[in-house]
Amino acid sequence: MTDAILVLNAGSSSIKFAIYSTDLERMESCHMEVFAPAGGHAGALAPLLDRLTGPGADFRLVGAGHRVVHGGTDFTGPVLLTEEAIDQLAALEPLAPHHQPHNVAAIRALAERLPDLPHVACFDTAFHATQPGVARNLGLPAEYSDRGIIRYGFHGSSYEYIVGAFEEVTGVGLPKRLAIAHLGNGASMCAVLEGKSVATTMGFSTLDGIPMGTRSGALDPGVILHLMREDKLDLTALEDLLYNRSGLLGVSGISADMRQLLESDEEGARTAIDYYGYRICRELGSLAAALGGLDGLVFTGGIGENAAKVRADIIGRSGWLGLELDSGANDSGGPLITRASGKAQAWVLATDEERVIARHTLDALKP
Repeated sequence: MTDAILVLNAGSSSIKFAIYSTDLERMESCHMEVFAPAGGHAGALAPLLDRLTGPGADFRLVGAGHRVVHGGTDFTGPVLLTEEAIDQLAALEPLAPHHQPHNVAAIRALAERLPDLPHVACFDTAFHATQPGVARNLGLPAEYSDRGIIRYGFHGSSYEYIVGAFEEVTGVGLPKRLAIAHLGNGASMCAVLEGKSVATTMGFSTLDGIPMGTRSGALDPGVILHLMREDKLDLTALEDLLYNRSGLLGVSGISADMRQLLESDEEGARTAIDYYGYRICRELGSLAAALGGLDGLVFTGGIGENAAKVRADIIGRSGWLGLELDSGANDSGGPLITRASGKAQAWVLATDEERVIARHTLDALKP
């Protein structure tokens, strides 16, 4: 019977799981819905675990890896979970109220069902722990920084995967000054200098940076004050506006799905796509400044990997950084999508965050 690692990525309404062999080959994966009246995460996991650990299973689970959005300032790398560590993760829920409670709920549910199985937490924030203090400062009084109100950054497992897989996939060495654009329903960008994160577009929360499917991205905080004062919006209404009704959905008035927007002839769709590309290029310029120049750009995530038109728009706006689009290569998906004559190059790489978590889980289990 093959030894295997279970990787869980739990959200508020769904759980993604993947099974990896101990040589890090993906054996299977699935996306399940979570229904609170039916037992929440524990209820959703029950039939999965019945199948994975039942008499018909053709592999034996030796560990479980969990995606956890926030590690705060204490967890800067993967950690083998104890009850005390799980309680520490729960204490971080105010830093990521839309994600952390669901991550912790799935951990508790799985640990209760399989108490003898080692569990490892891997953090979205960990890859960005290498950022200098100046990049993490929010400009607030020091007392707030002391409370952990700083820029953290997210999508760390995706960035870590791209950095680690880059040379194998592209056949060339990792660029010294690399920007990575993780473009999906949630989206961010990261400046990577010699393999380490030095700046990223997301900050204290997953709201910051570039526009996303339903999230606003960077927003003048004065807008929040204005809406509170003039429109009398309370916390619940503001959260709903910024997390659920903005971004591509809000600007277009049509959809949060880039595929639908690209297929649409409506003006709102064109406006949203144009705004998306513009904001990404603005942030790319900022990351290039943090890097002291740009040698390479990687597109990843659902939009980054599949939307050739979006990639072409971004590269077309970024010629001043030395990027020259190769339209044929871009239309065929790369991986290299720019001309060799450019001073900087761009690639398309598929990310695999679950594989990173599986690898860290295996490493944590080693004696």
